[in-house]
Amino acid sequence: MNVAIYCGSQTGKKAVYIEKAKELGETLAKSKIGIVYGGSNIGLMGAVADAALEHNGRVIGIMPEHLQKREIAHLHLTEIHFVESMHVRKKKMVDLSDAYIALPGGCGTLDEYFEVFTWAQIGLHHNPVILYNIDGFYDALIQHFDKMIEEGFIREEQREILKVATTAEEILTILMSHQDVLLKKGS
Repeated sequence: MNVAIYCGSQTGKKAVYIEKAKELGETLAKSKIGIVYGGSNIGLMGAVADAALEHNGRVIGIMPEHLQKREIAHLHLTEIHFVESMHVRKKKMVDLSDAYIALPGGCGTLDEYFEVFTWAQIGLHHNPVILYNIDGFYDALIQHFDKMIEEGFIREEQREILKVATTAEEILTILMSHQDVLLKKGS
């Protein structure tokens, strides 16, 4: 199993963001779950990748060529792919992943998250789309999802697409549940 990690190329202002990013990288590596992410060695992206690599995890980076200097490509990954655009990056990350996790980040993180969420809504995939709500970072967004449902812009039955976790263990539980479903379908 591989999971796409969407997160900031910055560390944010709270130390807890980087602590939880490292914890997630370690947890996934120890659980033999590969990481597919943006390929940077800075910010939360670098923290997740480094922690996974320190625990013998598989980490695949997908970086648009124009970001190689700005985000500083991580050159010690299991694999790194340089692609021609953000669109190609997002598609390749989705194609290589069985689940999607958004840690704290900025507009790029939200762009990637909302794309895979929307694809789940319209049935293009049935994989978990998880918000890692570290220290309440996504509380306002979760409230807004409730508002979109309340106002009829997201159907009530689509609420199950919104998966929220506040710990690495909760993420692991969601991923293992999904893996069990995949195994049952395969047999």
